Amino acid sequence: MEQNTQDFTSLAGKFLISTPQMPDPRFAEHVIYICAHSAEGAMGVAVNQPNLSIPLAEILQGIQLPVPDKELPPVHIGGPVDLESAFILFFSDYRTQHKIDVSETVSLTRETKVLEDIAHGMGPDKYLFILGYTGWGPGQLEEELVEKGWLTVPANDEIIFQMSDELKWKAAAMQFGIDISLYEDEIGYA
Repeated sequence: MEQNTQDFTSLAGKFLISTPQMPDPRFAEHVIYICAHSAEGAMGVAVNQPNLSIPLAEILQGIQLPVPDKELPPVHIGGPVDLESAFILFFSDYRTQHKIDVSETVSLTRETKVLEDIAHGMGPDKYLFILGYTGWGPGQLEEELVEKGWLTVPANDEIIFQMSDELKWKAAAMQFGIDISLYEDEIGYA
C-alpha cells in the first residue's frame, strides 16, 4: 500500500519520550532524539543513557588521539542497533562538512575529524558522543506511537546538552506540563 507523502509528518528534531506503558524494557525512561524520519523509516539516538564504563578519554587514547585537559562528557548509548558505530550529536555553531542538520541548532555526524577536533580542543563546545542508535523500518515508529509506548514532544537543546542525564526523562515531558512518571491515559503530539 502506497503512503500519501502529503499526509506524512516528519518527527526529525523531536523527542520521543518512553512512557511507563513502554512494552520494550530496553527503552524504559528513554529520551530519543529523532535525527531522520521519512516514509522509509526513522533513526534516532537516546540522549539520556550514559555508559560510565566507557570513558571518552579511553576512546580517544584507543585511536591515538590526545585527551584534552577539560572535563569530557560521558559516552552515551544511542540505542540497541550497531553499538560499534559512533555518532557525535552537536550544537550547530561548530562547522563540519559531513553532517546531517537535524534542526536549525543541532547536527549529527560520524566524521572522525570532529573527534580529532574535540581531542585538540577545537571541536564543538556542546556535544554528545554516542555509540549505537535506535532505528525503525517503514511504518514501525507510527505503529509504536499508536500503542502508547512513546510521547512525542518538541526537542529542547538545553535538555540534550546541558542537563544531567538522570533528569532528562522527566524534564523533557515536564516542559509541557506532563508528569511522565504518572502518564497513562493519552498519547499524542505537543
